[in-house]
Amino acid sequence: MLFGLIGGMIAGAIFKRVWKVVAGEDDTPEPTDEDRRWREVLPAAALQGAIGAGVRATIQRGSATGVRRITGTWPG
Repeated sequence: MLFGLIGGMIAGAIFKRVWKVVAGEDDTPEPTDEDRRWREVLPAAALQGAIGAGVRATIQRGSATGVRRITGTWPG
């Protein structure tokens, strides 16, 4: 659970930096922001999801590798 929390924080920080470079904005569009268009909200959500999934996969794969090193058995 701790790794999930840390992963979420890392993913959020990465997303903010990437969004700033890609869009040139500090603020990311929220889906409920009335002043944002679909073409702003959907790419931001897709990018955020992709980064989150990548970070989660990295943490899970690293954890599984660590378990195998310690126990000699692949978890799951």
